[in-house]
Amino acid sequence: ALIELDPPKIATEKLMTLMDGEGISFNDLYNALDRLKGIKVHVVGDTIVDSYTYCNMIGGMTKTPTMSVLFQKKVDYSGGAAVVAKHLKAAGAEVMFSTVLGNDALKDFVLDDLEKSGVNVQPIIDETRPTINKNAIVAESYRLLKVDTLDNRSISDKNVERLKKQISENKADAVVFSDFRHGIFNRHTIPELTSAIPANAYRIADSQVASRWGNILEFEGFDLITPNEREARFALGDQDSVVRPLALELHRRSKCKTLILKLGERGIITYRSNSSVDFRAFFTIDSFAERVVDAVGAGDALLAYATLAMVATKNEAIASILGCMAAGVECELDGNWPVTPESVRKKIHRVETDTLYRYDGQ
Repeated sequence: ALIELDPPKIATEKLMTLMDGEGISFNDLYNALDRLKGIKVHVVGDTIVDSYTYCNMIGGMTKTPTMSVLFQKKVDYSGGAAVVAKHLKAAGAEVMFSTVLGNDALKDFVLDDLEKSGVNVQPIIDETRPTINKNAIVAESYRLLKVDTLDNRSISDKNVERLKKQISENKADAVVFSDFRHGIFNRHTIPELTSAIPANAYRIADSQVASRWGNILEFEGFDLITPNEREARFALGDQDSVVRPLALELHRRSKCKTLILKLGERGIITYRSNSSVDFRAFFTIDSFAERVVDAVGAGDALLAYATLAMVATKNEAIASILGCMAAGVECELDGNWPVTPESVRKKIHRVETDTLYRYDGQ
C-alpha cells in the first residue's frame, strides 16, 4: 500500500541517470534555453494548413449508413514546415522560411499568420497547385474523418532552382529540411537542394510523413536527422528488429552525426558519432507528456528545440532532453501551437522539483 501511494517514476529516474553520466545539471538545461536566442535558421519544407472542424453528433441517417453532425466551428493552424518555423521563432531564433504555396485564400492565411509570428517568409507561389490543407472532422473529441486537399506532384524544375537560390544566398547557422513528401522533397530534388546548403551551416533533416512514404536515408550525411520509428523501418526495410539495433543501423546507413529516433509515447533514442565508448554511443529518454491532449505536432517541437540546442551547446544529451521536454509540452496543447521557452522551463522545473522531493525529501 505504501509503494502504491508513491510509485516510482521511471522516466525521471532514467533522466537523472543520463544527466549524472553526462555531467549535466538542471542549471545547464536552463542556461541552454537562454542561449537559443538569435540563432539564424533557414527552414525549407511543405506548408500544411491543419484545420479542425468541430461538430456535435446528431445521429445516423435512417436510409443510409451516414453519420450526421451539427457544425460548431472551424479552426485553422499553420502546420507542417510552417509550424516548425514558428516553434523556432518562439524559441528565440531568427527564422527564414522557404516554401511553395498555391494562389488561394489559405496562402493569405499562412503568410499573415507567419508575419504575425515574426517569421521571415520567402514564398514561391505556384498557380498549378493548392495550398495543402488537412481538415479533421471532430465530434466530441473523436476524429471522425480527415479530408485532404493537396497535390503530391514534384515541384517544377524552375521552383527547385528558386529554392536552391534561396538556400545558398541565406547565410544561416542551421538549415532545416522539413519533409512531408508533398512535392518539395523526393529522390531527385533532395541532392539538388542539399548541394545548395552553405558549407558551415548545421544541417538537419526531419521526416514526418503521415499518409505517404518518405525515405530518410536520402538525406545522407546530415548533422542531425529526427525520423520516427515507422519512417526508420520503411527506410531500412525492417519490420522485425527491436528499436536499439534498428536505430544503430539507421545511424550507420544514413552517415549522420546524430540520430534522434522518435518513438511516440515511449520517448526517443539518440545515437551519436562522437563517443569513443560503445555504451555511451546511445541513450534513451522517456516521454514527459503528463496529460496527452493532442499529440499532433510533438515532433515539430522536438525538432525545433533539439536543433537550436545542438547549435548552441554542441551537446546531444542537452539537445535531446530539451527536445523531449518541448514535445511533452506540445502534447498537452489542443492544436498545433508553437512552444515557448517559458513553457519548457516550467516543465523542466516540475521534473526538477519532483526529483528534489524524491531524493532529498525522503
